[in-house]
Amino acid sequence: MARVEVVDTGYLTACHLWTGPTSGEGRGGGYPRMSLDGQTVAVHKVSWTNEHGFIPGRKQIDHKCRQRLCVRIDHLEMVTHLQNQKRRDMARSMVCEAVDAGDGVRP
Repeated sequence: MARVEVVDTGYLTACHLWTGPTSGEGRGGGYPRMSLDGQTVAVHKVSWTNEHGFIPGRKQIDHKCRQRLCVRIDHLEMVTHLQNQKRRDMARSMVCEAVDAGDGVRP
C-alpha cells in the first residue's frame, strides 16, 4: 500500500504528501512518522538522509513548500533553526496579508 499521494498544493511542483501516521495535533504536530528499526522517526528526515546522508546537529530539514506532510526530496532543504523560523514567519505573514487583501486565501 502506497503511503504517498501526489498533490498540487500550489508550490512550483506537486508535493508528495505522506498518508501514513503523523505526530498528531498541537504544537509540533502534523509531521509524517514511521517506524524504523523499532524507533519512531520523521519520514521527511528519513527521505533526506537516504538521498543526502547524515543531518548534522544544529541543522533542520525545512519544507520549502510549507507542507509538513511533504516528503518530496526537492521540496526539502537543510537549514539552521534560525533560517527555518524566518521562513515560517515569512510564510505566515504572506498568508495574513493575502487574507487581509480579501483574495480568499486562508491560513
